[in-house]
Amino acid sequence: MFRKMRREKQQLPYDTCQEILMRGTSGVLALQGDNGYPYAIPISYTLVRDELIFHCAKEGHKIDAIRHYDKASFCVIDQDVVIPEKYTTAYRSVIVFGTIYIVEDDNAKYKAIDMLAEKYRPGFHEERKEEIEKGFPGLSIVKLHIEHMTGKESKYKV
Repeated sequence: MFRKMRREKQQLPYDTCQEILMRGTSGVLALQGDNGYPYAIPISYTLVRDELIFHCAKEGHKIDAIRHYDKASFCVIDQDVVIPEKYTTAYRSVIVFGTIYIVEDDNAKYKAIDMLAEKYRPGFHEERKEEIEKGFPGLSIVKLHIEHMTGKESKYKV
C-alpha cells in the first residue's frame, strides 16, 4: 500500500525514527484542505506508542480538513545542515502516514493534553492542571494513528 523508499541505503531503522519523533518538538502536519488543496501546518506534538497527539481549537481549517478526510502525513526534520561546497545539506527526517481522528471522550482528551503538556513543561502538575482546565472547553485533541513510517538520512555527516 505504501511505496518503498527509493534510496534504501539512506533509510533509517524504525527505532531511530521513533527516537527522532520522541525528541522532536514540532513538525508539519499535512491534510487535504479546502477544494482538494494540500493544507500543511507546523504544529507541536507528542508521541505515545503508535499515535501522535496534537491539540487545536474546536473550529477552523485544520478541524474541518480532518472531518472531511481522515488520511494525513506528518514530517519532522531532525537535522538540516547546509554543506555549501557540496550544494546540499546533511539532513535527517521522518515522515509518518496514517489515519487522523478527533478525540471525543473528555477523559481521553484530558489524558492526552496532560501528556502533551508534560512533554513541553515536565513537572508542574498543579500549574498544568489549572492551565488545562482553563482552556479545556475550547480544546480539541487530534490523534494520528501511525500506519507507515520512514526516516531518511543524508549520505553526508556533520
